[in-house]
Amino acid sequence: MNEELAVKDYVDRESLTAYQLSALRKTLERVYQNVPFYKQKFDELGVAPADLKSLSDLSKFPFTTKYDLRDHYPFGLFSSPLKDVVRIHASSGTTGKPTVVGYTQNDLQIWSEVVARALMCAGITHEDIVQNAYGYGLFTGGLGAHYGLERLGCTVVPMSGGNTEKQILAISDFGVTALCGTPSYFMHLVEVAEKMGHPIKNSKLKKCVFGAEPWTNEMRRYLEEKTGIESYDIYGLSEVIGPGVAMECSCRQRQLHIFEDHFYPEIIDPATGEVLPPGEEGELVFTMITKEALPLIRYRTRDITSLHYERCSCGRTLVRMDRVSRRSDDMLIIRGVNLFPSQIEEVLLETEGTTPHYQIVVTRQGALDTLEVRVELTPEFFSDEVRKLESLRKQLQERIKSLYGLSAKITLVEPNSITRSSGKAQRVLDLRNLSS
Repeated sequence: MNEELAVKDYVDRESLTAYQLSALRKTLERVYQNVPFYKQKFDELGVAPADLKSLSDLSKFPFTTKYDLRDHYPFGLFSSPLKDVVRIHASSGTTGKPTVVGYTQNDLQIWSEVVARALMCAGITHEDIVQNAYGYGLFTGGLGAHYGLERLGCTVVPMSGGNTEKQILAISDFGVTALCGTPSYFMHLVEVAEKMGHPIKNSKLKKCVFGAEPWTNEMRRYLEEKTGIESYDIYGLSEVIGPGVAMECSCRQRQLHIFEDHFYPEIIDPATGEVLPPGEEGELVFTMITKEALPLIRYRTRDITSLHYERCSCGRTLVRMDRVSRRSDDMLIIRGVNLFPSQIEEVLLETEGTTPHYQIVVTRQGALDTLEVRVELTPEFFSDEVRKLESLRKQLQERIKSLYGLSAKITLVEPNSITRSSGKAQRVLDLRNLSS
């Protein structure tokens, strides 16, 4: 069974392109007939499903955004009747109405398949004992990873998020060899494990699959040096399917294979919407090829990356995307300067004495934006003399000023003082609306 899944990653591009075109035509017809929103959008642009003569013709069709999902909350973009929808997931809704996604039985089979193929990219097999530290429930991470792991035949430890001390005991007592979760929560696990006398480095844990939030190459180096694990990036969005849209392979070249027999990718200029050629950086857009309940057309992810179609040295023919370290909607504009949280993280992780735990706080005093970076120190540095701490503060200020042209207030805080999360870390506090 697993050999049959693996074959799909090595198909020749001519056969894949023919399949994509045929499947996309069916999907366009499906949404045109079953989703009033898409019928109206297609008609306004003067396009019809039959106009898709080649894959490049997809650029004639409309984009879909998260706002469209919220405007048609909860089920207005479903293309299957509710009697055929066997599961519903949703986002947290922290920035507005949640985005709601539905799955038919066939959608769930596809989901477990792509997650299994993703895990195979990292060399995980049916012999692995895998701890799933993604949150279960409406969040797609937990159940998405769970059924993919079972499809692969792994022994699954369904811990979900939180219960940190139990997580660590399970890793130790059950002989866990691989773990799935967010990188920020794993960083917290590492700290607590050392305090408990069960350092991760002494366990059987060898591979970690991280996703659900951007993480830098500097964070990867930090975690791997600290624990001795190999870390792999898994990519997904609940609106597309959940985890399993793309996955880093064992080559670990900072690129992820997209399972493009199910998800057709494009890169666009985020300002103009123009499709960009391979290799150019822009916003990632997906059209679902095989989804039934919610096959979104040209969904704008807001993630910034680029696509590469050369055959990977692992042998897979699937297109690769660069690792996503920032999103167009994560960008902060401070005094006219564009700044991404990942850029601050890179500075911190290359500086001795700091940890990957930080918060960016933006406020406004009068008409002027102010930037504060709260940085958690290692225990050794926090207990050091005042002169050395002041030197570190100035070093960080000068580095941020040199790289990004921004003056930042650096606040050095004691270890474990920045709130940990069992899910995604909150890196940014933008308080400008509150202080204006």
